[in-house]
Amino acid sequence: MQNWDDLRYFIVAARAGSLTAAARQLGIDAATVGRRISRLESELKSTLIVRSRSGLELTAAGARLLEAGIVAESAMIATARVGEPDVVGGTVRISAAEGFGTVVLAPALPDLRRQRPNLRIELAAHAGFLSPTRREVDIAITLSAPTDRRLVVESLTDYQLAIYGSPAYLERACRPARLADLHRHELVGYIDDMIFASELRYLDELDPMLRTGLASSSIGAQRSIIAAGGGLGVLPCFMAVGLERVLPEILVTRRFWMSTHHDVSDTARLRALREWIRLVVQSRAGALCPFEA
Repeated sequence: MQNWDDLRYFIVAARAGSLTAAARQLGIDAATVGRRISRLESELKSTLIVRSRSGLELTAAGARLLEAGIVAESAMIATARVGEPDVVGGTVRISAAEGFGTVVLAPALPDLRRQRPNLRIELAAHAGFLSPTRREVDIAITLSAPTDRRLVVESLTDYQLAIYGSPAYLERACRPARLADLHRHELVGYIDDMIFASELRYLDELDPMLRTGLASSSIGAQRSIIAAGGGLGVLPCFMAVGLERVLPEILVTRRFWMSTHHDVSDTARLRALREWIRLVVQSRAGALCPFEA
């Protein structure tokens, strides 16, 4: 391969999903990104990407090159850092479940920034997860333990979920006395075909016949709907301030896992960030698991 930059542009485009997004990240125009990828395809005599309505899609050859390119990228980064002091600085991107990222991590970030002014933190808190394996993020906090051997994975914390409603809703509706009563209530939950992890199928776990009247892919939106009197729903206990718990015999427990890519897990900034996340979790233990199981 004649030009490392061509491979680098391809990697950025593959991760970003479009030439326009890749161009923004690289600080150049989309046409240049396209030309560089075309040159790489010509050199390798293989089609690497195809354009679709949803953006860029990798061919089989493109997927193989991306995996090899990420290995090469890791080696280049490690080589560049040989002469650097082991200081806590630079940019760290964290991917976390929407509720955990918004309610637990985000409020603690200003204090971290004051403690570590050389760190720049990017928090991706939304439904779905970005991948440390593909180098989309440095740290991922997920609902299940990744199995990729390239990742360093650790159990972070358990958290509890229960059924909640707003005081206004419970005042006008008959408070449920048992699980079967939920069939007579308005229920709020996830959009079934947009659930990205099996751990989020709380209602199916309680009763497969339960159906939602109001649904969202966002746990934050679900909380807002419940708080506005839209019905009852399963929420993480740490998101339920101001709401009333019903059916106290129902308590769901899930676990968050933290992972980083093995190649960068021992850098000073990632060691510092993982320790900070652990301390934040310890400080919020009472909110994460407030009830006796």
